[in-house]
Amino acid sequence: MSFRLTVDAERWRAHLDAVRAEVPELVPVVKGNGYGFGPELLAREARRLGAGTVAVGVRSEVPAVRASHAGDILVMEPLRPDEAVAATAREADAGVIRTVARLDVLRQVAALGRPPRIVVELDSPVHRHGIGPDQFEALSRALAVVPYEGVALHLPLRGPRLAAARETLDRLRTAGLRPPALWVSHLDGAELRTLAAEAGPVRVRPRVGTGLWLGDRGALRATGTVLDAHPVWRRDAVGYRQRRAGTSGTLLVVSGGTSHGVGLRSPASGRGLAARSRDLLGGLAHGSGATPSPFRWQGRRLRFADVPHMQASMLLLPRDVEPPAIGTTLECDVRMTVTAFDEVLLSAGLGARAQPVTAG
Repeated sequence: MSFRLTVDAERWRAHLDAVRAEVPELVPVVKGNGYGFGPELLAREARRLGAGTVAVGVRSEVPAVRASHAGDILVMEPLRPDEAVAATAREADAGVIRTVARLDVLRQVAALGRPPRIVVELDSPVHRHGIGPDQFEALSRALAVVPYEGVALHLPLRGPRLAAARETLDRLRTAGLRPPALWVSHLDGAELRTLAAEAGPVRVRPRVGTGLWLGDRGALRATGTVLDAHPVWRRDAVGYRQRRAGTSGTLLVVSGGTSHGVGLRSPASGRGLAARSRDLLGGLAHGSGATPSPFRWQGRRLRFADVPHMQASMLLLPRDVEPPAIGTTLECDVRMTVTAFDEVLLSAGLGARAQPVTAG
């Protein structure tokens, strides 16, 4: 049983190389599930790209990345007040850069005999973490005694992102701050070039994750394997919850379930009445096993016969469709950032023989 990601390695790496050429100061982000590829594979690809620094989400992700990356590792999760004293020079010696997003934590770090290397997170329109402009004068005084690698700005996915970055730089200058670098997220190539031209001598260091690793989805193919197939008749009770089949056909059991991320739902962006109604109806359908699944066969999107199980899904194939043989792979539409694959395979092309790089 295998839920698998097959990567057209040549096409995928051509995209990675193109991003690297467009973003000279690229800092690849290798966090969470490694965008579906796994952090170890992405760390190796970052090394191939010649990236001297990579970014992870939290401190616990450092060891998996360190095994394949000898350069600096930026931890984007900010230090909490209770963690600052524990962030000793040992981390600096290991090439780990921590993020500080509060003045009280910065003062704690400044009081350490050998403080860790840090990047200072500033508030942005996202308003997730960061020191706001009203504290820049106090920040300037605190940074006078703390060596730091620059400031960071986590920008939103849309809206006037470049304008927000420019405004932050202007306010830093007004406060007398000239950081060595500005670490930014979610600016495109044109915006980065404009900002870099205006920011000098401040280096602009783009942290890029989704646009780098998932920028060419055509190079990626997620598949589940048909494990079993049974005839089913309309109104037959099936699955854990014994829901009634809505039609006669074939019950397919396919690898890929909730432990892989199949069937998990993310919050909708629209919050109006219509969006909430769709959420409610979709939730009822999902709970009854009557919702469309992410699996496809012969261009047709199949429906769940039951809610997804931990490692497999039960699908209902209409009787007018010839069922696939056991062992056949079905295409699966996945959200890579919440998906865990049993195998990640690199191939010379999606129709070529693949070579395994990881196995779970």
